[in-house]
Amino acid sequence: MSLKNLGGLVFSTETGRLCPGCGAKLNACACANEHVPEGDGIVRIYMDKKGRKGKGVTLITGLCLANEELKTLAKELKKKCGVGGAVKDHNIEIQGDHRQAIQKLLQDRGYQVKLAGG
Repeated sequence: MSLKNLGGLVFSTETGRLCPGCGAKLNACACANEHVPEGDGIVRIYMDKKGRKGKGVTLITGLCLANEELKTLAKELKKKCGVGGAVKDHNIEIQGDHRQAIQKLLQDRGYQVKLAGG
């Protein structure tokens, strides 16, 4: 079996990670912005501490938004809560436990929100 049958090159020592769809650098990929995961229409908010040395983050999943819209929403949530955060794998991570505040903010924007997990 050749590499072309497996989906192509995904890593190069010259450029780093490559997109399997278009073959460009992963951070400069044009097709990465097009992929929006499908969801069931419910935004779930978790409190997560796993892999963070006991530091808790509020994890927001189920948002069916494009990458740029997700970053804009994350920026607004971080500003309203007064903390830092990040967007990883189409999920928003907000530092600390801000589940109720984020739930209210997202419900005001028209999302159906559930508090999930412990």
